[in-house]
Amino acid sequence: MNLPAASASLFRTALQAARDAAGSQDYPQGTLYVVATPIGNLADVTLRALHVLDMADAIACEDTRHTQSMLRAYGIDRKGGTQLLAVHQHNESEAAQSVIGRLAQGERIAYVSDAGTPGVSDPGARLAAAVRAAGHRVLPLPGASSVITLISAAGLVAADADDYSAFVFTGFLPSKATERDSAVARLAAEPRAVVLLEAPHRIEALARALAALGTRRITVGRELTKQFEEIDTVPCDGLAAWLGAKDHQRTRGEFALVLHPQPAGGDAAADEGERILQLLLAELPVKTAVRLAAEISGAPRNALYQRALELRRESDEGA
Repeated sequence: MNLPAASASLFRTALQAARDAAGSQDYPQGTLYVVATPIGNLADVTLRALHVLDMADAIACEDTRHTQSMLRAYGIDRKGGTQLLAVHQHNESEAAQSVIGRLAQGERIAYVSDAGTPGVSDPGARLAAAVRAAGHRVLPLPGASSVITLISAAGLVAADADDYSAFVFTGFLPSKATERDSAVARLAAEPRAVVLLEAPHRIEALARALAALGTRRITVGRELTKQFEEIDTVPCDGLAAWLGAKDHQRTRGEFALVLHPQPAGGDAAADEGERILQLLLAELPVKTAVRLAAEISGAPRNALYQRALELRRESDEGA
């Protein structure tokens, strides 16, 4: 997240506006406030988020140093070390007990992840679950989310109806190549849109795996809301080339991607392809069975190949 110099003075009026606009609302004690923060552009913070961060008794956060920098950018300076509580993926369950103890004393605790909405591929879910189980209220403050940000710009429309497309959130695929390829093979049979997230050091490997989905469209969002933001829609088998353009500068930054809904008839082709594949595998080698199944059904050959390997593995394990 970019933190421009002298940003505290720039946000001084915003902080006062937050106090004026949100200060008269009810903020019950003994409550965990789950606060969405910007995913890259500091100006995307909400007035209610600023007010809660300013008035909370303590702030639980994924990274205390990152959060302290963000607070200073907004002119909210918390110097006391006990006011920022580290709650991240490695200590979430244990740290939740400390938060619950503070809530039991009537404190208002805000929780933020490093960017966006907590609990969505970020820490926060275990904390919220533990707080609710302990009988305390969890109050969400909506705001920025890379998932919804990209969905809103991707232009997803259902393939076979005049309606908006449903989508599923998958997040990060497995890091190991074999497991990632198997996950992509399963995506080939998913008719709905699928939202994925990826880190810069793994995006090229993901692009190579997604090439198995052929011409199915995917919208890639790079550095969303930041200065060098890019949003583009390409076929899955063209994503690697898109990343390689501009001297590979596109491999930098954080990524959100949305796989578009299966084209009309695409799910039927995938189902028919697997049915034919299973029949052919009983009599033919894998490569031959895959080639013939792809030619007969029109399903993507790479997806059928990954599925054939899965079927053979399942058969060997069951033997």
